[in-house]
Amino acid sequence: MSMPIYLDHNATTPLDPVVLVAMLPWLESQYGNASSRHEYGRQARQAIDEARQKVAVAVNAHPTEVIFTSGGSEANNLFLKGAAACLKPGILAVSATEHPCVLKPAAQLVRQGWEVRSLAVDGTGRVKIEDYAEALLDKPKMLSVMLANNETGVVQDVAALANAASPTGAWFHSDAVQALGKLAIDFRAFNGAGVHAMTLSAHKAGGPKGAAALVLDKRVELQPLIAGGGHERGLRSGTENIPAIVGFGVAAELAAVRVAELPARMRAMQVKLESGLAGLGARIFATDVTRLPNTSYFAFPNIDGETLVGKLDREGFAVASGAACSSANPESSHVLRAMGIAPDIARGAVRVSLGVANTEAEIEQFINALQVTVGRLQGLTAIS
Repeated sequence: MSMPIYLDHNATTPLDPVVLVAMLPWLESQYGNASSRHEYGRQARQAIDEARQKVAVAVNAHPTEVIFTSGGSEANNLFLKGAAACLKPGILAVSATEHPCVLKPAAQLVRQGWEVRSLAVDGTGRVKIEDYAEALLDKPKMLSVMLANNETGVVQDVAALANAASPTGAWFHSDAVQALGKLAIDFRAFNGAGVHAMTLSAHKAGGPKGAAALVLDKRVELQPLIAGGGHERGLRSGTENIPAIVGFGVAAELAAVRVAELPARMRAMQVKLESGLAGLGARIFATDVTRLPNTSYFAFPNIDGETLVGKLDREGFAVASGAACSSANPESSHVLRAMGIAPDIARGAVRVSLGVANTEAEIEQFINALQVTVGRLQGLTAIS
């Protein structure tokens, strides 16, 4: 049985062959602990240093600003909880469409005396400027607004939001996990606008699972989540996952090169896909604002998203309903609810997210299969 055509790259991406080749020695013969003082350890330390340099270069940061973690969720938690532990409780403002790994640690901070302010979004998924300005009047101590949404692909003007917040003195964080390799990321420019921390993840850009980074302005004081031997400038103790970190470095390096041409190619496929979707009567979300060039989020009236995803899987296409990280949650997408999408439409949401290897021929095959599948489901709905 052949595997389905993969159209779920916002959940995770295939490991790039070049990345795998770079990782293999660190899974086989080069097994030293980077804290050891012999040759094996020195080689491991050098490999981490080189990977840190590559990640930093990819997003125009300084290597000392790159803190390696096990994933984007840990990096987001490290910033929110780590910064909160060094501040007196106050207001934490987060956009209503954040990933659960921002929303849930924010909710946990309420038990420590913090007040969480949800920043409203409009019908396109962008932060409402009026609500944001009102929130700033309350002088939040921390803010977190993601650069690109994992479900809709909507890109926020993070630089402008951070710049507006600068007079408050708040620490500003952005989850940029979905942006690496799809958008050009310049941390130095973001930092100049008032962004103090940014989260990246390897497996969203052709790298391995198990490696991510918090890119952190060194003026921000954090208390580590994991105490121990003082790894990662004392901010993330634990023996480093050297194979994954090496892979992350190479993946970031490749992403920085490909971002010059890949978005345009994915945008062309996105246009083709959405033209086909519109022809079938789909409602496509957030089409009036800047989105990631690989992401299309849509729904068909009276068709359940989970049902459609299952049918398409059997037809040979791997897509998603909502976010993979919250796939166990049967409720409709909190992102769409925040955008004011009616629950009956939101429950039908399906996401297609394209990657490096996808082709226009695959898009045509998908639209053809979708037409047949949707027709069958609509027929069943009419009978019932």
